[in-house]
Amino acid sequence: MLKIGITGGIGSGKSIVGRLFTVLGVPLYDSDSRAKQVMAHNPALRQELSEAFGPETFDASGRLDRAYLARVAFPDPVQLARLNALVHPHVGRDFAEWATARQAEGHAYVLKEAALLYESGAYKQLDRIITVFAPQALRQARVLLRDPHRSVQDVLTIIGKQLSEDEKLARADYVVHNDDEHLLIPQVVQLDAELKALSS
Repeated sequence: MLKIGITGGIGSGKSIVGRLFTVLGVPLYDSDSRAKQVMAHNPALRQELSEAFGPETFDASGRLDRAYLARVAFPDPVQLARLNALVHPHVGRDFAEWATARQAEGHAYVLKEAALLYESGAYKQLDRIITVFAPQALRQARVLLRDPHRSVQDVLTIIGKQLSEDEKLARADYVVHNDDEHLLIPQVVQLDAELKALSS
């Protein structure tokens, strides 16, 4: 069974492309939502987070205080790197266990969706990478429409922390163009056929 990564910059539409694959029956591991689950429920990681960022990391009822963690870690590159260094290995193990279960179900391939596929080192677990591409101006417009609480500067800051589009495209095995000029469904259907053929 092949393990396929799907990535793209903020606003590129990687989640939409991922959902199209699930319509075709392909299992999709959403790194963002799984990371939140692992941070909330993995006892070893909970301990590591509390030791690194203080007991305030979890509220009185034991729930992860994401707002507190964001305030402490996101503005500080050193603290953010520390947070990522704790979380990413646990998410990597969670993905490996998840993929093993999907393999037992007989799937030809699975997808792992992650914005920071290269930055986190997650690409090392994968056989091929799909990059979803859209021009930056279009990505900015999409994010501002989707997230009215963000400013243009917020979006540019996020883009600045992600690997450049040129680098993502250079490292991609496949590119899906989500630029309002190419139809998405035919691209996904063709890729699905190619990946199934590659798997067999």
